[in-house]
Amino acid sequence: MNIIYVVSDGTGRTAEQILMAALTQFPGTSTEVMLKGEVRSERQIEEIVAEVAACKGVIVHTLVSDMLRESISRISRIHNIDAIDLMGPLLSRLTHHFADSPTGEPGLFFSLNKEYFKRIDSMQFAFNHDDGQRDHEYEKAEIVLIGVSRTFKTPLSIYLAFKGWFVANYPIVMGVDLPESLPKMPYGSVFGLTTQAHDLSNLRLVRQQYLGGSTGDYSSLDFVRKELNYAQNIFNRYEWPVIRVTNKPIEEIASEIIAIKRRISQPESDKKKNNP
Repeated sequence: MNIIYVVSDGTGRTAEQILMAALTQFPGTSTEVMLKGEVRSERQIEEIVAEVAACKGVIVHTLVSDMLRESISRISRIHNIDAIDLMGPLLSRLTHHFADSPTGEPGLFFSLNKEYFKRIDSMQFAFNHDDGQRDHEYEKAEIVLIGVSRTFKTPLSIYLAFKGWFVANYPIVMGVDLPESLPKMPYGSVFGLTTQAHDLSNLRLVRQQYLGGSTGDYSSLDFVRKELNYAQNIFNRYEWPVIRVTNKPIEEIASEIIAIKRRISQPESDKKKNNP
């Protein structure tokens, strides 16, 4: 059963009608629609997003308020759920067509497109900071992924960037010191990626064969074990969270990282409520 939450700062009936019209195009899909109207505060949004995350649902919203639209986008991103904005793009296009802003909402066109441009920026950031590039700019990153070669650093960076996170990744190489910027990152920003030695060895063997077998000990099981142990010692030294990527899809790995970040950033008062 797919659960869709309709969120509105009014009655929500308009959004519900649009959603029901769209759902007629998915006749074979079982869906439950939950209506949440009169949403006027960030606190209400936090409660709704937590409820949606618990049931792995989706949000469809028609929030007119610029502030509430930004809040639901940000909070949904933290909880790794989709929030589909029906009102924002429409207002944005009408603003452009009329060469004016809606009454009482100056500068609305830029505000409505803020998340769109942020996603473009986050994707560009990931490309610019891939594989150890521009490590002197890591203070701008929300997440830095580190690990030995072939632990999915790049594809994971791109996936998280598409979700709006500013992500960099750095390759661990035995005997090469880490950049000074990494140990200075706030706790919960750096994540170590590791895997099973045998699986990594096989993965590298495929890569080695593709390159014509000219990569030395790159795929050797003994060498891979040494590399993984070397990386683990670094993770332990700085107490960085470690994510095992063995036999996991990118989406699952990303969810683990976001869950850890959410737990670390959770206020102490909320932690006490959840762990009396």
